[in-house]
Amino acid sequence: MRGIAKRFGRVQALTGVDLDLPAGRVTALIGDNGAGKSVLVKCVAGIDPPDSGVFEWEGEPVSLRTPRDAAALGIETVYQDLALCDNLDVVQNLYLGRELRRRGVLDEDAMELAARKTLAELGVTTVPSVRQRVGMLSGGQRQAVAIAKAVLWRSKLVIMDEPTAALGVRQTEVVLRLVRSLADHGPAVLVVSHNMNDVLRVADRVAVLYLGRLAAVRQAAEADQETLVELMTSGRSARLRSEGGPAADQRAHEGTGSTVDNKARPAGVPRRAGSRS
Repeated sequence: MRGIAKRFGRVQALTGVDLDLPAGRVTALIGDNGAGKSVLVKCVAGIDPPDSGVFEWEGEPVSLRTPRDAAALGIETVYQDLALCDNLDVVQNLYLGRELRRRGVLDEDAMELAARKTLAELGVTTVPSVRQRVGMLSGGQRQAVAIAKAVLWRSKLVIMDEPTAALGVRQTEVVLRLVRSLADHGPAVLVVSHNMNDVLRVADRVAVLYLGRLAAVRQAAEADQETLVELMTSGRSARLRSEGGPAADQRAHEGTGSTVDNKARPAGVPRRAGSRS
C-alpha cells in the first residue's frame, strides 16, 4: 500500500498509509477505536476503494475496486462473524460457491477428501467430523474452518478480523497456532486485533494506526506492550525516540528483506528457519 487515503464526508479516515505485507509473515494491525483499522481492511478487500493511493501486488500496480478484484488476486478476508453458514457442514462451507463437479453432479468424495487433507495439514484435531454442521461447532472450531478455507483455495493474502475475540483460553491457543501455521504455508497474513498478548505472541510485525495515519511498524520481537499502547494512544513513543528517532519506527518498511526473530510463539509452534517474501 502506498499513500492510501479515504474520506467519508468531512471525516478523513485514512491519510497517506504506506504498508507492506510480506509473504510468509504475520502482520498485526492495531489501533484505538476510530484509528482506521476497519477502513484499511475494507480498502484492501475491495469493499471500500480508497480515494487515492496505489496498491502494488507482487511488484505490479493493481486495482482493487470490488471484492471480486481482491478474490481474483488471492486475497481472502475472514471477518469476525466468519461468514459461515450454520446450516451447512464443514465441507459445504469450504466449497460454498466453488463446488467441485463430476459429470454434472457434485463430487462429494473429492471435496470431502480435500477438506480432510487441508485440516490435517493445519494440524486441526478439534473438528470431530467434516460432515458436522458448522452451527454445532464451537467458536475455535469455526475459526479453524474459516482458516482452512483460506488454505484450501491457496490464498496469497489472508486478512483476519479479531480472530480470538470472544474465545476462551484453550480455543485462543488453538486459533493462534492455526494463524501461525497459515503463514508457514506461504501467504501473507494480516491480523486485526485489540489483544496485545495475542499480537506479540503470533505476529512477526506490528503496524500501529493512529487517527488514520500509520504511526509505526515494528518487529514484534523488538516491541513491548507499553510502547504499542503509547503509539496507539498518542501516535508517538518516547521509547522509540530513545532508540534512534523516527527512523526506528519505520524499520519494518523494509518489507521483504529482513530477518525476523520468532522468539515469542504460542506453545507447540516451532520456530521457523526462515520465510519467503
